[in-house]
Amino acid sequence: MLAAGRSEEGIFAELAARTGELGTCAMAVCLALGVPRSDAQARLREVEPLFAEFSVGEEQLVATLLTMGHVFIVDRVLDEHDERIRNLLGTAAGARGGCPGSLLGWFRAGELTKIFLYFARTRFRDGRGSPPDFWAAMTAAGELLVSKDGSDRAEVMAGLEHCRTQAAAIGAG
Repeated sequence: MLAAGRSEEGIFAELAARTGELGTCAMAVCLALGVPRSDAQARLREVEPLFAEFSVGEEQLVATLLTMGHVFIVDRVLDEHDERIRNLLGTAAGARGGCPGSLLGWFRAGELTKIFLYFARTRFRDGRGSPPDFWAAMTAAGELLVSKDGSDRAEVMAGLEHCRTQAAAIGAG
């Protein structure tokens, strides 16, 4: 099902509706994604008490809960280059005044380009955060990202140019 492009959320919901075995289905999806068994077991221990709150027919709600709880996230081990980018994006998140919880999964999965492009659209309001630190970290992260080939290189380059423009405007102000 994963190889056919189905989402882990949809796969879980379908399997759970067929079998009624929420824990077993969640474990199967985790293992199919490549989550190490010990990690999957630990994640399921945290959420299994919630399964009793759901009835037959609510498998999609359980799937959404598991997805929001990052049960199906495959933690990516990064090389030194990508680790540096993730650290810079973490610095940017702190300088921004925080990171939406929904992005934590992207950090764990190593979705660095997605995070960069999301943050590049940041607008600062109400005196929150540190725009100079944010745009400096974003510019450094963008320079590292653009040094790698990828299908989204043009979009990353546009984001980097935006970050450079913002950093220069703040520096001139």
